[in-house]
Amino acid sequence: MAALMIQGCGSDVGKSVLVAGLCRVFANRGFAVRPFKPQNMSNNAAVTADGGEIGRAQALQAIACRTAPTVDMNPVLLKPQSDIGAQVVVRGRMAGAWAARGYQDHKASLLPTVVESFRTLERQSDLVIVEGAGSPAEINLRAGDIANMGFARAADVPVVLVGDIDRGHVIAALVGAHAVLDPEDRAMIKGFLINKFRGDPALFDDGRRAIVERTGWADLGMAPWLAAARRLPAEDAVVLDVRSAGRGGRVRIVVPMLSRIANFDEFDALRAEPGVEFAFVPPGSALPGDADLVILPGTKATREDLDFVRAQGWDIDLRAHLRRGGRVLGICGGYQMLGRRVADPDGVEGAPGTSEGLGLLDVETVMTGEKTLRPVTGRLDGGARFEGYEMHVGRTTGVARPMLTFDTGETDGAVSADGRVSGCYVHGLFDRGEARAALLAELGAASDAVDQATRVDLALDEIAAVLEQSFDIPALARLAGLSL
Repeated sequence: MAALMIQGCGSDVGKSVLVAGLCRVFANRGFAVRPFKPQNMSNNAAVTADGGEIGRAQALQAIACRTAPTVDMNPVLLKPQSDIGAQVVVRGRMAGAWAARGYQDHKASLLPTVVESFRTLERQSDLVIVEGAGSPAEINLRAGDIANMGFARAADVPVVLVGDIDRGHVIAALVGAHAVLDPEDRAMIKGFLINKFRGDPALFDDGRRAIVERTGWADLGMAPWLAAARRLPAEDAVVLDVRSAGRGGRVRIVVPMLSRIANFDEFDALRAEPGVEFAFVPPGSALPGDADLVILPGTKATREDLDFVRAQGWDIDLRAHLRRGGRVLGICGGYQMLGRRVADPDGVEGAPGTSEGLGLLDVETVMTGEKTLRPVTGRLDGGARFEGYEMHVGRTTGVARPMLTFDTGETDGAVSADGRVSGCYVHGLFDRGEARAALLAELGAASDAVDQATRVDLALDEIAAVLEQSFDIPALARLAGLSL
């Protein structure tokens, strides 16, 4: 079986994008390819057809492979609920909430599950491309590791290490990783890649030779800054600060950056609209007075982020926004916040208790231990078709006027009597061009009505074309054990 693991010198060095691009490279060559990430940490997740959840990056990589996402592609997903704790999802299902220290003590017990999922993908494909997490040079986390070298050695998968030159000190990062890894881990690394280079590539020829001389690893290529990556869904909240600039469009839409914001990639389609000026509003800033629509996004901790909203003064800003004639939309946790109260008697998302909601919708929510995970399709109130997914704990009652009707006949969400406040549990409402055009029309804005899936697919092809020219694809295939 052919497999290759892409690890990095740190987080956000571009591993997810490079794996997606390589998946598309080999899929374009006619191979059955599958993505795999043993352990991911993100509050941006995707729902699989069988009602599980995996990291958003692995769902994107499945698209790059032109195959449906499955829970085996990301068998362990950590969804942070606090600074020291996270919900643990194993093979798509909630397995409890663990403190960080407790997880470090028990993660090794998940290795057999991780390897089993990997073997399942091997049987289904010609090639599995594996993404690591963080950096293998974080040797303080090596004991019981399942995300990097612990997995690579258990499954006997060769590793290629990625360095991010845009951050600087890329020589030190790669050579330093070589220096701190123990000999057995170091032996798993067969080569390196440089990512995010700007300018004339020949200017770094000496640097690449220096890395080879000091590590003995093969130089497998250097990718330029991939502009098309901005059109792909992001997984890490670290990108929000650098993706918040609007483009001076006619309609202004803003999203406050909650402390546990989740699934924020669903706003990518709005950012691409020529008639929309979109911005994330960071903590410490007021919601702008000239916004046409404020969207309260999903969150991994609704009651905690209700406190966060009030601490920022955004609850006051929202009421002022509505008095000026603006509109408010809540999605998932944001929808729950808009109601009269949110109760969590069993401590599903944190400490047990009840919080007063924002009172902008006449509904109430009770958190439950059962998580709803499913893809959904249906129509908006005006008839436009949408596709999306539900991913939430909690049951909301008291709805007088629903926002959405599913194809099953079920309804979801709520709309205020004056129509200016609405909310629903469905993520991905803006992805389908028809639905986005209808929602923007309510604000007086035209839409290009392009499906977000089309934009993403074109971006993946652009990235694959660049990687074909930038990386030594035959050498990568040989390392993986794949015959071209």
